[in-house]
Amino acid sequence: MKRPSNEKIDILRQDLFARIDAGNISIGEATRLMRKTLGMNRKDYAEKILKISHDALQAVETGKGNPTLKTLQIIGKPFGFKIGFVRNIT
Repeated sequence: MKRPSNEKIDILRQDLFARIDAGNISIGEATRLMRKTLGMNRKDYAEKILKISHDALQAVETGKGNPTLKTLQIIGKPFGFKIGFVRNIT
């Protein structure tokens, strides 16, 4: 996967942040967008950036896993995300 330009990365990050702020994105989809924003394949992102297994990242991205809070913290850290409660305002 080719790394996007810095301008494209900024656009992708802002889109990701907007979707998270709006509350209309799953953890798996957000995780996948974080990885794609950096233009990395799943294996390299898991092993080189997050220091977790490819299988753990794949399970989160596909919504088939039950990640620990520690794994979620690791996944969110490169983009400045913290894990916590969010009030549902509808």
